[in-house]
Amino acid sequence: MTAPLVLFLAAVVVPVFFGRIRSAPFWLVVQAFALGWVGVAHHGSGSWHALAALAEVLVVRAAIAPQLLRRAIHRRAEPNGDLMPSNLFAWAIAVALIVLAFEFGAPDMGGEQATTLGAVAATVAVALLLLASNNSPAAQLVAVLFMENAIALFESLQPEPWPLPVHVALSTIYLLTVAVGGWLIGEPEGAQA
Repeated sequence: MTAPLVLFLAAVVVPVFFGRIRSAPFWLVVQAFALGWVGVAHHGSGSWHALAALAEVLVVRAAIAPQLLRRAIHRRAEPNGDLMPSNLFAWAIAVALIVLAFEFGAPDMGGEQATTLGAVAATVAVALLLLASNNSPAAQLVAVLFMENAIALFESLQPEPWPLPVHVALSTIYLLTVAVGGWLIGEPEGAQA
């Protein structure tokens, strides 16, 4: 299960260091595929629950939400800025947060669980750094969606999968977050209705 976690973490870290705001929907799609892969690896590919959860992740997190975000970013018509400011100080803080996040998961757990907890903690820490360092509404919405994906990844640590109504509730919250956030950021500041 290490490969999907590495893919998920790469889809969090790479856009923060090298990504632009308009590329964020692509990275959300990559995170969604990694989440689906983690879910199937953890809960088995033969169970009905795993297949329903995989379909929910692929439809909501890999198809609908990135498309809504893409539309909102294009409607806002801002310059395609960096997701996180490109300066050595911000990058040093991000690297330190990622290292500390993995140290957070290391003492109590071993192996796969520590890696998963480290990826969850690193995603939340990086998302909080994005919220603090970028005042673009689109970048802040991306940071919130990164955190919500971290919550979904945290679910894979549970010994038993959450019931399907919980998955549906989380998907609804995710879609409401991206829909309301997209509506709020969809118009450039100063545009008159």
